[in-house]
Amino acid sequence: MSDTTMTKPTHDSRSTRRVAAAALVGSALEWYDFYLYGTAAALVFNKIIFTSVDPTVATLAAFATLAVGYFIRPLGGLIFGRLGDIVGRKNVLVITLLVMGFSTVAMAFVPTYAQVGVWAPIILVLLRAVQGIGAGAEFGGAAILSVEHATPRSRGLQGAWPAVGVYLGLLLASGAFALVTQLPEDAFLSWGWRIPFMASIVVIAVALFIRLRLAESPAFLEAQEKAQQKKVKVTPVADVFRFEKKAALVLIGTQTPQNVLAYVNLTFLTAYLVGTLKLANSIGPIAITVATFVTMITLPLAGHLSDRVGRKPVVLFGIVFSAIFVFPYFAIIDGTKSPLWITLAVTISLAVGVGAMFGPQGAYFSELFTARSRFTGLAFSREVAGAISGGLTPLIAVALVAAASGASWLVALFVIAACLIGFVATVLGPETRGRSLEALTVPELKASTGKFE
Repeated sequence: MSDTTMTKPTHDSRSTRRVAAAALVGSALEWYDFYLYGTAAALVFNKIIFTSVDPTVATLAAFATLAVGYFIRPLGGLIFGRLGDIVGRKNVLVITLLVMGFSTVAMAFVPTYAQVGVWAPIILVLLRAVQGIGAGAEFGGAAILSVEHATPRSRGLQGAWPAVGVYLGLLLASGAFALVTQLPEDAFLSWGWRIPFMASIVVIAVALFIRLRLAESPAFLEAQEKAQQKKVKVTPVADVFRFEKKAALVLIGTQTPQNVLAYVNLTFLTAYLVGTLKLANSIGPIAITVATFVTMITLPLAGHLSDRVGRKPVVLFGIVFSAIFVFPYFAIIDGTKSPLWITLAVTISLAVGVGAMFGPQGAYFSELFTARSRFTGLAFSREVAGAISGGLTPLIAVALVAAASGASWLVALFVIAACLIGFVATVLGPETRGRSLEALTVPELKASTGKFE
C-alpha cells in the first residue's frame, strides 16, 4: 500500500467535521478580535484614546490604528506562511491563535489618554501590531487546512467554513457591542467597552482545545513526500515571487471588492450612522448582528455552488451584484434613516454580494497555488489585499464623506471602482475547480484543472 492511499481515510466525515470546527472557531476568534477593534475605533477610541476638538480628525486617527493591523498582517503572512509550508499547517495555526488572542485580551486593559497621555495610543498601536502579525496567517491557514482535508468535489463547501467563522466572530463581536452600548455613555466609555475584549479568552480556550486534536493535512504530507522523493527544495517565499506572481495578483485583485464592501458595512457604516446621520450608537451593531447571521447561511451555500458550477461564476456574480446595489444601498440608508431599512440594506449587501464573493474563496485561493508555496502565497497575497483595500477603506470612506460635505455618493463610486478591479482580476484569472492540491509546479497545477483525481 502506498503512502498516498494511507492518507485517504483522513477524508472521512469525522475528520472533516473536526477540521471544519477548528477552522470555524479559529477564524471566529480572529475576526471577533479584529471587529471588536474596528467597532471600538468608531465608538470609543476616538473619544478616550485619540482626543481632538474635531470629531472627524479623532475618528480618522482611530481608523489609522485600525489600518496599522492590516499593514503589518502581510509580514505575519510571510513569517507564518513560510513556516506552514515547511513544517506543516497545524502547529502554525496553534501559534497564530495564541499570538492573536492574547494581544486582544491585553487591549481590555489599555489606559486612556487622560490617564497616561501619549502612552495610551502607543500601547494600543503596539498591541494592534502584534494582533495583526498573528492574524496574518490565520484565515489562509484555516482555509488551506479545510480544503486539503476535503474531497476534490467538496472543497468549495469545506473551504467556506473559515469564512463562516469570520462572520461568527463578527456576530459575536457585534452582539457584544450591541449589549454594552445599552449602558449609560459614561459607563460604556469607562469600563463597558472593555468587557468584549476580555471575553475573547473564552474563544481562545475553545479554539485551542479543538486545534490541538487535529491531524496534519494529508495533501501537505503527500506533497512533502513527493518533494523529498524528487529532491525538490522547498523555498516558499522565493517560489511565490519567482513562479506564482500571477496567482498572487489574481488573488489580490479578486479580494479587493470583498474587502471594500465588507469594511464599508462592518466598520465605516457605524461611524457614518453616528457621526454623519446622528443616529444612535446601537443601530450599526444591531444591523450588523442581523446581517452577519444571515451571511453565515449564504457563505456555505455559495461555497457549495462553486463546487457545482465553478469558482469564477459565483465570485463574479457577487462582484457585479455589489456594484449594482451600492447606490440603492446608500439611498435606503440616507433616505429612510430607519433602523429596520438600514438592517435590510446591510443584510442584502453582506449576505448576497459579499457572501457570493467570500464563500468560494477558501477553495479558489488554495487552488491557485502549488503545494510547495500555498500557505505563503495565499496568506501573504490575501493580507496585501487586506492592507491596501481592507485597512484603508474606513479611512478613505470617512475622507470621502467629508469631501462630499456629508454625502455618500463618493463612497458609492469608490465601491464601484473596487468592483471593477475585482471583475477584471477574476475574469483574467483561471478556473481552479478540481485542481490537484499535491502539484509541486505551476505547469503540473494547470494541467490538473478539472480532473478531480
